[in-house]
Amino acid sequence: MSKKFIYAVIATIIFICGIIGYNYYKKIFDKAITKDTVLYVKSTDSLIDIKDNITEYSKHLNTFLLVAAQKNFSKPKAGRYVLTEGMSNNDLVNLLRSGNQTPIKLSFNNQDTLEKLAGRIAQQLETDSVSLLNSFKDKEFLSKNSLTEKSVLQIFIPNSYEFYWTASAEKFRNKIYKEYNRFWNDSRLQKAKALNLSKSEVITLASIVQKETAKKVERPIVAGLYLNRLNKGWPLQADPTIIYCIKQKKGQDYVVKRVLTADLEIESPYNTYKNRGLPPTLISMPDISAIDGVLNAQKHKYFYMCANVDKLGYHAFAKSLSQHNRNAAKYHQWMNKQRVNR
Repeated sequence: MSKKFIYAVIATIIFICGIIGYNYYKKIFDKAITKDTVLYVKSTDSLIDIKDNITEYSKHLNTFLLVAAQKNFSKPKAGRYVLTEGMSNNDLVNLLRSGNQTPIKLSFNNQDTLEKLAGRIAQQLETDSVSLLNSFKDKEFLSKNSLTEKSVLQIFIPNSYEFYWTASAEKFRNKIYKEYNRFWNDSRLQKAKALNLSKSEVITLASIVQKETAKKVERPIVAGLYLNRLNKGWPLQADPTIIYCIKQKKGQDYVVKRVLTADLEIESPYNTYKNRGLPPTLISMPDISAIDGVLNAQKHKYFYMCANVDKLGYHAFAKSLSQHNRNAAKYHQWMNKQRVNR
C-alpha cells in the first residue's frame, strides 16, 4: 500500500471528521434565536413544551432537544426568560438550567375589591387568582398585622413593583406589605400624627377623596373639607360611602350615577350621613395622590361641596349652607335636565 494512498485516506478521514465536528459545533453554538422575545416557562412545562413555545423564534428547532440531551438537561426551571436574537441552543439550555429569569414590572391601580385585585395580579404572575385571594385573607397574616378582610386592601398602594414571574401568592403579599411599611416613611407618619389620624384612618379618608374627585388638583381641597367636618364633629355626608353601601347590597358592578334621598337612610356603619366620624375601613383602593392629598390637605374654611355643572369633573365649594344650597339646586336642575334618575 503506497504512502500516497495512506495519506489520502488520512486526509479523507480528517475531512469527514472536520465536517462532522463543524456540524456538531453548529448544532450547539450556531445562532438559533431569530429575534428578541420573552419565554414564559411554567413549573409544569417540559422540554417538549418549550420546544413548541419557541417554534416561531428558532431556526434550529430540531437541535434544541439534542443539545439538551447532550448536556444531560431534562427539567427546565420555571420563570420569565428574555431571549435575545442570536442566542444559540447552548445559550438557551444554559439559561433554562440556571433559572436566571428576568423580573417583571408588575403594576395595579385602584382595584376596589380583593377579588378584582387578585384577578389583576394573576394576569401578571404565574400564580392564580384563587391562591392570591386566599393569601390576602389568610387569618394568621391578618391577625399578625392587625388587619381584617375589610381593611387588608389598604396595604396595596397602587404603583409599579418588581417581581419574579414565579413569585408565589404569599411572596407577593409579603413583599407588598413590606412596600406598604416602606411607603409610610417618617415624613408621612409625622403628617398623619399632626392630623391626629392613624395610617388606617388616613387611607380610609383617602379612599373617600379618591372616589369623590378624579382631579388630583382637587384632592387636597376635598381632604381639607372633610377634615374640617371631622374636627367640628359633623358627619362627613360623603356620597361615595353611600354608593359603597349600595354596591355592598347590589353588587360591585351595579352602576350608581345619582344618590337618592332614600339611599341616605341605608343602615350601615359605612353610611356617613347617619354616622359621625370615619367609616370602619377604606371603601376603595386610593392611589398615592389621594393619600398624599390627605396628608397635605389644604387649610381653608369650606364645609360643603357639590358637583360643578359649569366645570364638569370639578366641584363647587362653599363655606355656608345657604351658598351650598344654591350650588346644589343648580346641580339637581342640571341632573334632571340630563334625565339622570339613578
